[in-house]
Amino acid sequence: MEKINKTLVIDALSKVNDPDLHKDLVSLNMVKDIQINGNDISVVVELTTPACPLKDKIKSDCIEAIKKEIPSAGNIKVDMSSKVLSHSNDIKDSILPGVKNTIAVASGKGGVGKSTVAVNLAVALAQQGAKVGLIDADIYGPSIPLMFGVNEKPKIFQDPETGKMMPLENYDVKLISIGFFLDENSPVIWRGPMASGAVKQFMSDVDWGELDYLIFDLPPGTGDIQLTVVQTIPLTGAVIVTTPQNVSLVDARKGLKMFERVNVHVFGIIENMSYFIAPDTNKRYDIFGNGGGRRLADELKVPFLGDIPIDPRIREGGDLGKPIVYSHPDSEHAAKITDISKNLASQISISLNSGASSKIEISLEG
Repeated sequence: MEKINKTLVIDALSKVNDPDLHKDLVSLNMVKDIQINGNDISVVVELTTPACPLKDKIKSDCIEAIKKEIPSAGNIKVDMSSKVLSHSNDIKDSILPGVKNTIAVASGKGGVGKSTVAVNLAVALAQQGAKVGLIDADIYGPSIPLMFGVNEKPKIFQDPETGKMMPLENYDVKLISIGFFLDENSPVIWRGPMASGAVKQFMSDVDWGELDYLIFDLPPGTGDIQLTVVQTIPLTGAVIVTTPQNVSLVDARKGLKMFERVNVHVFGIIENMSYFIAPDTNKRYDIFGNGGGRRLADELKVPFLGDIPIDPRIREGGDLGKPIVYSHPDSEHAAKITDISKNLASQISISLNSGASSKIEISLEG
């Protein structure tokens, strides 16, 4: 009987594909460590995001592949770690040096729950182990302070060379918003250049540290602030939030076309307020129509990331500063948002994978 060695294990794992990236784990450089103790095998597989939606499948596929290729294997242990791929760009890296990916959450019109979606996506990604930040780029209607339950003011570094602000933090998400600097009853009566300048400062004058994902909660529409963001730094990509009704879909289509014109990749569409389940009868009501977001995604050939039903607890959570993925983590609605965050993370990995190294970095000794 041939003695078990690392080469045999690597050969077995080369038969396992990442279902999203459509390449084997060895070519993707995901196999990071192999330990052999007699017939027992221990493997570490490094995924491209902690929010991988297929983590369990990849783990079970690894175990089955080793069993099949190495019949003499004893106990097989597969540990899953993660390292988020980075969108490398000289301009982005100079302004946000520790931030791997920048994602805009946008909508063609107001009233579709874009900020609610952005907040819950950020918290859901953080819950899964990602390092997340959120910029409230909706200067005229900042809602992030309320939705995160934060009313403090960011601190300023004493170091005269940097003079940077420290972002606030809640639910393991770093935050900045113009709302942190204003009285809650004070309107922002600024012309476009002033609002755009504030967003630029949120990027360059805040110490974001090391982040896997920095999310921009954009204002609705296709105006100055949207252009400022995409012209200041090359975004990793964008997400469009819509509701099923036609008027929202028309504006969502315009928003998506705007990102296409400025060469920003669109990761997909999220349909909010998709339907309502009556708690007393369990009957479904399609208040704003049915399936519009999925049809729009099919029409524009972008992924449909998922739908979020109407639930009063989502609204209540926003008002109380407790996102539903935190306040009701076991609810169907929290599960849907978490799944959407995993789908988004997967799309980010897919878009960046073309630049991933295929070099095998584990030792073959033993």
